[in-house]
This record gives sequence, structure tokens and C-alpha cells, in this order.
Amino acid sequence: MSLKTTIEQEIKQAMLRKDKDRLRALRAIKSLILLAETEKGGSGDLSEDAELKLLTKAAKQRRDSIAIFEEQGREDLAATEKSELAIIEGFLPAQLSEGEVEEEVKLVIAAVGAAGPQDMGKVMGAATKKLAGKADGKMISMLAKKLLS
Repeated sequence: MSLKTTIEQEIKQAMLRKDKDRLRALRAIKSLILLAETEKGGSGDLSEDAELKLLTKAAKQRRDSIAIFEEQGREDLAATEKSELAIIEGFLPAQLSEGEVEEEVKLVIAAVGAAGPQDMGKVMGAATKKLAGKADGKMISMLAKKLLS
């Protein structure tokens, strides 16, 4: 079942339960999907990979917003973003722990034959493809930098 179909069903359930917070987050996801489907050069349907990228981007935006709101002392807005983030993460694959990501990055380094910091680009390209949706890009970058140094 496509993400769009799942989201539409979830929206109906949220409406029936009168769950305004969940409904707001689901509508935001549906909006992202519709925008991606209708953008210039789009085929109309999204691949699973494209859906995963959309959700990952939405989750990253929420995390960034939470950090900004907390920095400015706006806990009310941060709480709203946190609830939306939790709902979005429910549609993403389970995130790997830092130890698991480190092991995967070590495997990628061995596979591409990276020798030092100059090979960071090769490692990041392969690692972000392999760990798409399973780990945060910042964590991958930090671990790759540490392992290549």
C-alpha cells in the first residue's frame, strides 16, 4: 500500500476520533506528497524512495524547528512540533542506534577503500544511500569524519 493511501486512511481515522494534533500532522504529510506528485517533471506517482525522502525531510524540518523554538523559549510551539515529529516518525523505518550506524559506516569505508579524510565524499555518498531513512545525515557525517581521521 502506498504512503498516500495509508495517510488518507489515517486522516479518516483521525477525523473520526477528533484527534486534531494527529490530523494536522497527517494533512501536512499529505500536502507534501501532493506537491511532490504535481511538481514539474513529476510522473504523478512517487516511488518508495521518494516517499521516504519526503518523510525524512519533514522530520528534519520539525527537529530544526524544535531546536529554534526551545532556544527562543517558545515551549508551546516546540510541543506542537514534537507531536508532529512523533507522528511523522511513525511512518519512517526504525532509526539505527549510534553503534549500529558506526558499524555500517565502517563497512562502507572498507567497501569504497577509503584511506583518509580526502575520501569523505565517497564514504558519505555510499553511506547516505545505504542508510537512507535509517539514520540522520549529521550522525553519519560525524561518524565518518571520526573514523576517517
